[in-house]
Amino acid sequence: MSDVAAVKNLVTKYNQLKAEVAKVIVGQDDVVNQILISIFSGGHALLVGVPGLAKTLMVNTISQALGLDFKRIQFTPDLMPSDILGSEILDENRQFKFIKGPIFSNIILADEINRTPPKTQAALLEAMQERAVTVAGHHYKLDLPYFVLATQNPIEQEGTYPLPEAQLDRFMFAINLEYPTFEEEVQVVKATTSDVKPTVNALFSAQEITDFQQLIRRIPVADNVIEYAVKMVGKTRPNSDSASDLVNQFVDWGAGPRASQNLILAAKTHAAVNGKFSPDIENVQAVAIGILRHRMIKNYKAEAEGITIEQIIKDLF
Repeated sequence: MSDVAAVKNLVTKYNQLKAEVAKVIVGQDDVVNQILISIFSGGHALLVGVPGLAKTLMVNTISQALGLDFKRIQFTPDLMPSDILGSEILDENRQFKFIKGPIFSNIILADEINRTPPKTQAALLEAMQERAVTVAGHHYKLDLPYFVLATQNPIEQEGTYPLPEAQLDRFMFAINLEYPTFEEEVQVVKATTSDVKPTVNALFSAQEITDFQQLIRRIPVADNVIEYAVKMVGKTRPNSDSASDLVNQFVDWGAGPRASQNLILAAKTHAAVNGKFSPDIENVQAVAIGILRHRMIKNYKAEAEGITIEQIIKDLF
């Protein structure tokens, strides 16, 4: 199949995928779009939202529709790295045998990732970056595609461990979940208090998703679009030549080069799923907020004056 035909095929399957997810998840279009763009780009996503907004259900539904293995890890203060990675045990023949942990799956839901100490949070780092795990000196490759979706509850800060900046940077998107509208909530209540259970059909195989990820990397990008993305990221860095007034006033730290890479990758995916064969500046802008939101650190002045990170990012366009 030529790349042009493959992109057309991706558009069709992407729309079918969204229809499958919509059988279970009411509304939340932007959130579902960003998660799917993240998966097809080969990135990871961080979901930030209050309890009860169907974060776990959403990930479970998406993994079913993608035909992938799904494991959920509930992060708690006493969770150890071996609970995630797996551990070696002595079998009946007195030989050491490695029992794989829940990290060996295609989609990992790291629930409330900020509830666990840095030692355990760091157990995910190698898996996220290298798609591999090292345990007791042995190197294990993870099955592809591999995707970590972490959730974070913004309300409770009691007994939580904020994610280190280096780990936050590994997430392609930070996605904010909002409360549903009145009409959506009525639909949710109707759907979840009856005995009708919708069935979600698997539309993809693991190999197909990997092929689509490679197809997206082959999509050509014009130099002016790459330069636009790099300039946008450069503008987030206070006291640099290109920094805007808003950034100089309200931002302590800007985004690193990983932001530029992710902007282009996500723009390619955004273009492809909308039937375009090359991304333009509009595609970069469409994904910019989710990609830059967690990579910029506001200062106390921004907090005091009620300036949101989204306002600062929109000012960069």
